[in-house]
Amino acid sequence: MTQTTGADTPRSPSEASFLAEIKDAVTPRATVLVIGVIALQLLFIASYVGALHHPKPRDIPFGVVAPAAVSGQAVGRLDQLPGSPLDARAVSDEATARRQIANRDIDGALVINPARTTDTLLVASGGGRVLATFLENLTTALEAPQQRAVRTVDVAPASASDFNGLTSFYLVVGWCVGGYLCASILAISAGARPANPRRATIRLATMAGVAVIGGLGGAVIVGPILGALPGSVAALWGLGTLITFAVGAATLALQGLFGVVGIGLAILLVVIAGNPSAGGAFPWPLLPPFWATIGPALPPGAGTWSARSIAYFNGNAMTSALLTLGAWALCGIVVTLLAATLRRKRTRTAEAHGTATPQGNGKADGTATP
Repeated sequence: MTQTTGADTPRSPSEASFLAEIKDAVTPRATVLVIGVIALQLLFIASYVGALHHPKPRDIPFGVVAPAAVSGQAVGRLDQLPGSPLDARAVSDEATARRQIANRDIDGALVINPARTTDTLLVASGGGRVLATFLENLTTALEAPQQRAVRTVDVAPASASDFNGLTSFYLVVGWCVGGYLCASILAISAGARPANPRRATIRLATMAGVAVIGGLGGAVIVGPILGALPGSVAALWGLGTLITFAVGAATLALQGLFGVVGIGLAILLVVIAGNPSAGGAFPWPLLPPFWATIGPALPPGAGTWSARSIAYFNGNAMTSALLTLGAWALCGIVVTLLAATLRRKRTRTAEAHGTATPQGNGKADGTATP
């Protein structure tokens, strides 16, 4: 008698139905998206831990005020410290050092007075309390073997309500979140790719309205309501509007090019790469070289630098950061409109040849109604 092997045994109707249900529920597209989510998750862990687990100072811009007879020797000694924590340069006098700190050209300065046993360290905790503390600890350790003391003067102090100077960073993170979440919601509700330039313009206009409201709300919350951050509410409002719109427009552009995958790319750039490199928890001289390099070019970094400048440095040294944010906003607008225009042309060409596929139903699958 022939025995039927397990491999030849037909599946029961219920088993076949279950397997068919799995194939229907877990499509290849869904599988790819889930793999993408796992990749983002691991990149998030690697980026945050890699950037923040072991802060090590590198080339902190640092001034030295001293008589000509000892200035060169002091600068050389600081420049030759192991690991190159300081980028020392001679400064003519204390007033100039204070001005350079206020202009954010240097992060601190040591004023050496050979006639006394106490030198003066100038810092700016408004630019990052962690950085100011490091400079104080380093100079104290260097002066102690010479039987000299250090008196620290904070020329741009962080607000007492701004713990570790992190309010600016959290404020900017909130504005960035508002930008990419609004763009993502537009994709989920009406299709990731706008069907024509008019629809793209409407989305950009909606994004601008959200940016204005979110920018004002954030400025009012951290200023008049909580008293966590000093500085002009109007200036912070303008900055928040620019940050929110820049991130939102960039997200719309990525969606226009890549569909719903563009949301993941926006998260990769803004959250995974941008937040740990923003200089919030640790200013850029304390970050590893990769994160310190990309930070100023991404919205969270440019935004955090600008918010601190408004709050503690009279709005100084913001030009580069504002140009960066403006470039993100402009590129977002141009790419969003260009992608919508090309999509419309492709649709019309397909319709002319009778090969057009039905327009989408507003789902976040990369389709959109015309």
